[in-house]
Amino acid sequence: MKVMTASILWRRLDVEGHDACLLSQGDGGHSLQGQAIFVQDGKPCCLAYEVICDAGWRTRSARVAGFLGIRKLHCAIERRADGEWTLNGEPQRDVTGLVDVDLGFTPASNLLAIRRFDLGVGETTPAPAAYLSFPTFEMVLLEQSYRRLDETRYAYTAPMFGYEEILGVSPHGFVFDYPGLWANVAASG
Repeated sequence: MKVMTASILWRRLDVEGHDACLLSQGDGGHSLQGQAIFVQDGKPCCLAYEVICDAGWRTRSARVAGFLGIRKLHCAIERRADGEWTLNGEPQRDVTGLVDVDLGFTPASNLLAIRRFDLGVGETTPAPAAYLSFPTFEMVLLEQSYRRLDETRYAYTAPMFGYEEILGVSPHGFVFDYPGLWANVAASG
């Protein structure tokens, strides 16, 4: 039985769009389920996603389905016990050994590293992730780091994108203030 623990609705800041996500707990782990609807390269985009984690917040699998313009999209991501990743059944050697998935179109997946590392105030950690690039849908290594500043703020860097900002984070681990990209509209739980 799954227990719903929190939900959030974001407004995208760089283009028209929204994303709603539900965090659930049960069956020996956690899940994120959401729907992102936004404009990508002038085309409507609608992506339903789900990420399944074990009790320690280590990614087990992720699914993405939807459309971009008139193109249907579907991705099935698996992380095996030996640290190997697959995307639609194909091995993804560039991300072998990584623990977290990061879906490139939603702020929801930042919650995974934030919860898994559970940093104390003042602590810093590198948090490399298996990044699903969007709209190319390729798995690549995303170097990123988190430094917890206080109860609700993290210094976050992702050098691949030249991104370095202070993120506002809810008690559940959702990023509610993602400067320049996403802003919280409503939250529950």
